[in-house]
Amino acid sequence: MKFGTMKRALFAATAVAVGGALIAAGNAEPKAAVGQAAPDFTLTDYQGNEHTLSSYTDKGHVVVLEWYSPECPFVKKHYRDDTQTMNNLITAWEGKPVTWLRVNSAKLDHDYGNREINMKSFEKFKITGPVLIDGTGKVGKMYGAKRTPEMYVIDTNGTLVYHGAIDNDRSARDAGDVNYVGKAVAEVIAGQPVSTPTTNAYGCSIKYAN
Repeated sequence: MKFGTMKRALFAATAVAVGGALIAAGNAEPKAAVGQAAPDFTLTDYQGNEHTLSSYTDKGHVVVLEWYSPECPFVKKHYRDDTQTMNNLITAWEGKPVTWLRVNSAKLDHDYGNREINMKSFEKFKITGPVLIDGTGKVGKMYGAKRTPEMYVIDTNGTLVYHGAIDNDRSARDAGDVNYVGKAVAEVIAGQPVSTPTTNAYGCSIKYAN
């Protein structure tokens, strides 16, 4: 092969490779990052109702996402009668533009994703709000969720402003004395920047399908 021909062939191959990479990047799922727009999604809850993230932020709501598991001891500690961490926060925000969505990204054939086990946990934990089913794990992976509970706060502009732990006690026994989510939501409602935008989430690993 002549040098000119080889040069043209190499250029063509490089162009194809670069073009393919650009196409792949263009088709990539958006990833959640603090300070950037939270990826939109639609999921169905255990009662069969659809929930779209942007439908809440478009109405001027702050949205809290809690990655949930019915059997994880780190989740259970926040739903015990002597703690009720999550439910107490929700009650404190009644009448305010705050929506709390729980998401279960466990594979459906695992106990953590089992419908019957989840439904029983809602009554036991006094959960009245929606728990969304993400059995494929698509939304969980889009948000980079690895633990239960893992928490996200999204402001009324649809921007992710907090990601991490619910509080500062990483044990499975006691609730912490600093609630990062409560603090972040209060700051957003007050029109202030979130003072602690990221922490390290703790809890059980999410049992993804793959």
